[in-house]
Amino acid sequence: MIRMEIIANQSVEENILEALKYEGVGKFYTKYPNILGVGSSGPRMGDAVWPEENFALVIWCEEEEARKIEQAVAYVKTRFPNEGIKVFGLPDAAKPSTEYPAE
Repeated sequence: MIRMEIIANQSVEENILEALKYEGVGKFYTKYPNILGVGSSGPRMGDAVWPEENFALVIWCEEEEARKIEQAVAYVKTRFPNEGIKVFGLPDAAKPSTEYPAE
């Protein structure tokens, strides 16, 4: 399993969800609706100075679905190149390591 995280400006949320639906992926997700922070496209603080906010989707999936998620997000990024859209994939960290010494 791979943990996919999509973090993007709230202005493209609907576009990302539509792209995922078109690819037939991301049917089950956790959404964090109001994400604040500073990324490579600038601050998103939800205040008077930096009024924009991000959102995040977390999707656990297999590798094939992860590739399609990356394709869907890449498509949205081509349509909105200045909106701060990122996707990350993390392998399942719950698997025990065989490298830990025995107790």
